[in-house]
Amino acid sequence: MTKVIWKPGTVIYPLPVVMVSCGEKREEYNIITVAWTGTICTEPAMTYVSIRKERFSHDIIKRTGSFVINLITKDLVFATDFCGVKSGRKVDKFAELDLTPVPSETVAAPLIKECPVNIECSVVEIKELGSHDMFLAKVTRVNADKKYINKKGAFQFHKIEPVSYAHGKYYVLGYEVGSFGYSVNKKKHRGRNS
Repeated sequence: MTKVIWKPGTVIYPLPVVMVSCGEKREEYNIITVAWTGTICTEPAMTYVSIRKERFSHDIIKRTGSFVINLITKDLVFATDFCGVKSGRKVDKFAELDLTPVPSETVAAPLIKECPVNIECSVVEIKELGSHDMFLAKVTRVNADKKYINKKGAFQFHKIEPVSYAHGKYYVLGYEVGSFGYSVNKKKHRGRNS
């Protein structure tokens, strides 16, 4: 196999794409689209978002110490893209997109009612990394839309048609190709090396 060498860069794709809401009072509420986010710890439950210093939401999150990660669906892709290209300095994104801010239970930032999952986050550390600052945060509460929870209490992620981001494009995630541990379950799977 022949490889092409590129300069160092951010080419880990696809990424989750989420809407991050922030602000303490209605007049400063904002939504920023973030693809640089993820899980960093289970106990305690922790996550992060990385945001450029010049973005409007950066200073709001730094000052208030909180944000909400709102998972999106295929139906929210237009709003997600809009929140990534329009600045909250000039546009009230909640009003412009007819999205509903709802007070969170544990943090100052509002959650977005239309999103199926809202993850309330309290900032514990800010790492200055260069172009971006990483906001490390403790997950203080998760809000999930009941209509996506099955009789066993499990959230059915496939029903929200989750979206990922890869090099400037949005993609709806497809079909299941396996589940955790299936590679060692000999009754259900016979791999290439079996």
